[in-house]
Amino acid sequence: MAAPAKPLALVCGDDDFAVKQRARQIFADWSAELGGMDHETIEASVGNSGDALTAIGKLREALNTLPFFGGGKAVWLRDCNFLGEERTASSAAVTETLAELAEELKSFSWQNVRLLISAGKVDKRKTFYKALEKIGGVETFSAWSVDDKDWAERAEAAALNAFRQRAKNISDVALAELINRVGPNPRQLESEVEKLYLFAGERKYVELTDVQAISSRNKSARAFALGDALGDRDLPRLLKRLDEELWETKYDKDKSEIGLLYGLISKVRAMLFLKEMLREGWIKETRDYNSFKAQLERVPADQLPADRKFNPLAINPYVLYKALPQAKKYSSGELVRAMEVLLRCNQRLVSSGLDEALVLQQALVQIVTPTAVAA
Repeated sequence: MAAPAKPLALVCGDDDFAVKQRARQIFADWSAELGGMDHETIEASVGNSGDALTAIGKLREALNTLPFFGGGKAVWLRDCNFLGEERTASSAAVTETLAELAEELKSFSWQNVRLLISAGKVDKRKTFYKALEKIGGVETFSAWSVDDKDWAERAEAAALNAFRQRAKNISDVALAELINRVGPNPRQLESEVEKLYLFAGERKYVELTDVQAISSRNKSARAFALGDALGDRDLPRLLKRLDEELWETKYDKDKSEIGLLYGLISKVRAMLFLKEMLREGWIKETRDYNSFKAQLERVPADQLPADRKFNPLAINPYVLYKALPQAKKYSSGELVRAMEVLLRCNQRLVSSGLDEALVLQQALVQIVTPTAVAA
């Protein structure tokens, strides 16, 4: 991505990693373009309104101080945290000073001067933001979330770009496995790409075996291992994975028994969806990931529920692809029964004083144990 054509740029958003990457690129490009050694970086991550006013004062001084040896000058107001709805941003003194600065920037002579501001979330209703948008360029980077339908596509695009920058390619199935392991985490994705680049050495292509050999799973992705064991109908592995996940809940406040249960429900729901799509003839069994994705693109969207919770196309295609052979290990009746077992498990976890580990173990044994239910 090229440096902005306008002399003022705001790079902002809740994707902290992408904001910092893009801001560094713009500052480096501008510094090289302008030449000289007088470029300035002003730290703008502050703790109170007084510090914010100090940062704004330094910015004004930097903009109005000509380069000592002539030439151009790039100024970066870095990691600014008083342009949103923070307490510091709501200070009357800060608000008034930013409004004054906005007027100054409108009439500023930008010849051989560039101003870059990087920030988290910004309040687009405020005078300062509107001024920046009018006289400069604004780039916003939103964080990836599992609730976003396109997060996997965005992650794949970012990974492909990162590999291309390193003169490497990655197979489609390896890319899908990488995204499945990392999840919506740009910072870890960049780290994993670098690991794979070094691991591949002189080879031009990164393959699935490379990802399986060295790529880490983040917290959300590790939960897929529990679901995969359930899908594979492998009781010893399933109980081992459950023990590992339950152990982590003791030390990770972001993990809980209910969270594990919801992950299992999602897995069973995915297999049910696949059963129905196979029955309808919308998809066919295949070992080729690209072929499977192409089949999903042809599924009639108007015949699926609008609610994402009940729409198979809202699920990461690779998650469905991995669940496709697993769905064959259960009959439709067994999967319906599994949902009923998990519902009762949910009720017991919430309303009874029973040991959570025992409740989950009993539910999983019931699901995996073969029954006489017809397909």
